[in-house]
Amino acid sequence: MAHPKRKISKSRRDKRRTHKKGTAKLLATCPTTGEQHLPHRAHWHEGKLYYKGNVVMEKEVLV
Repeated sequence: MAHPKRKISKSRRDKRRTHKKGTAKLLATCPTTGEQHLPHRAHWHEGKLYYKGNVVMEKEVLV
């Protein structure tokens, strides 16, 4: 199994990682509720599940 012959310094390690950056998630806005959500995903708003601006399912109320 391969293992390093010498310890990699912190600066060398960090130089290698300079290109790995996190990106902000793109958010879509629902035309019906105005709620922001991930694109192509259903989202809950006030007890209703919306997808593409339409109500898909309502939350059950337990009695």
